[in-house]
Amino acid sequence: MTAMQWRIWWLAAFGKFFEGMVVFMTGVALPLISAEFGLGATEHGVIGAASLAGILVGALALGGLSDTFGRKFMFVVEMVIFMIFLVLLSVSPTYLWLAVFLFGVGVALGCDYPTAHLIISESIPSANRGRLVLAAFGFQALGALAGTAVGYVVLVNDPSVTAWRLMYAAVILPAALVTVARFYVTESAPWLFARGRASDAARETARLLHRHPTYPHHVALKPCPTGEGAQGRAGSRWRDLFGKRNRRATILASVPWFMQDLSTYGIGLFTPTILAAAFGHGAAVSHDVTDIVAGQVLAAEGAALIDTLLIAGVVAAVMLADRVGRIPLQILGFVGCAAGLMLAALSSYYADPTRTLLIFAGFMLFNFMTNMGPNAQTYLLAGEVFPTAVRGKGAGFAAAVGKIGAVLTAFLFPILLADLGTTALLIGLAGTALIGATVTWMFRVETTGVDLERMHQHDLDTVLDSAAGEGREAA
Repeated sequence: MTAMQWRIWWLAAFGKFFEGMVVFMTGVALPLISAEFGLGATEHGVIGAASLAGILVGALALGGLSDTFGRKFMFVVEMVIFMIFLVLLSVSPTYLWLAVFLFGVGVALGCDYPTAHLIISESIPSANRGRLVLAAFGFQALGALAGTAVGYVVLVNDPSVTAWRLMYAAVILPAALVTVARFYVTESAPWLFARGRASDAARETARLLHRHPTYPHHVALKPCPTGEGAQGRAGSRWRDLFGKRNRRATILASVPWFMQDLSTYGIGLFTPTILAAAFGHGAAVSHDVTDIVAGQVLAAEGAALIDTLLIAGVVAAVMLADRVGRIPLQILGFVGCAAGLMLAALSSYYADPTRTLLIFAGFMLFNFMTNMGPNAQTYLLAGEVFPTAVRGKGAGFAAAVGKIGAVLTAFLFPILLADLGTTALLIGLAGTALIGATVTWMFRVETTGVDLERMHQHDLDTVLDSAAGEGREAA
């Protein structure tokens, strides 16, 4: 790994960090926002879903643009958009503008889903691809923990209803530093070559691999057997995702992602709210600022403890993805998520302290298994199972479908929580996790250790069995 390769990795990792930080910090900020603007359950759901809806639009509308304008260009543009809306978010004058600015922040984060993955995976050796992509993705969990921690620190030092503005403002400076640094990375050589720009691809490859002492001394590129370099603009069409060649990949990349986002974002975003209710603090109905802040401080402490299991899950994914394989980990993770949700659902049949213990145990098991399994593996697979010419569109489409699930659960969670209760909601989410495991098995394509260009010499149906064998051998 050269200095440039590590620079790309770190800058992509911080994009995931900001996503986890902003989305999960919203969980701490929501009761304060609700108190300041006098929000009801529906408006509460809109605020919770706004950034996730933006991620959906950004992944679909902007993520695919990396196939047209380049990975680096969109890598920079997304951070500029993020910065603009982050500043506006911290000074939002009304509930409506707050929702608009959260949506704008989400658009930038959505673009980062495919772009960050691709700029890493197309710039590093295949043998390290799984570990490094997932390690960068793991910064989402670090961001979630950091977002909860920032919310806690701000509340302790500024126990006022407007403290949520400082939470978002705290992200501005680090985001500005990352934005500037992204101007100085290399463009993806595989993308340049797929566009027929062979000389530019060779030049960027030389920059990417530059080290002291110089090695290699000379860079020469040749067409891969797929003929990607000759496809040019004609090879990058949305309809190609649903043709025979890529249909299996599209289903595998998108449907399980939808299923896991239904539960992951619902649980992650509303963990502080659920814990506040479990601890006896009626933050959702109280109008006293002191009660709201006290409940959220206690809930933030509990959420921080639970969120540490997100990090543990990513560490497990990094260690196992290139050894066990993407598909087995995704299936195991889905089953584990269902078990954790059912464990938390059982808490309603017990009194404290057993009730609290079951809630914590269930949520902690869920967080560990989702990040070891579907939350990490769906992201990894979406950037690997498509050919270079449509990889940005494929990864963007999969992320967008996933975020449809996130938006649905974020908007409906407060409403369903009030109408159905915690138990029924958790049991329903456990069912969606089992559906995700089933779809993963039916449309499985193992990409572990397989060179992405070699993998797409044939239709994915043809390489299904051989890819799994080659992956185990490479690992």
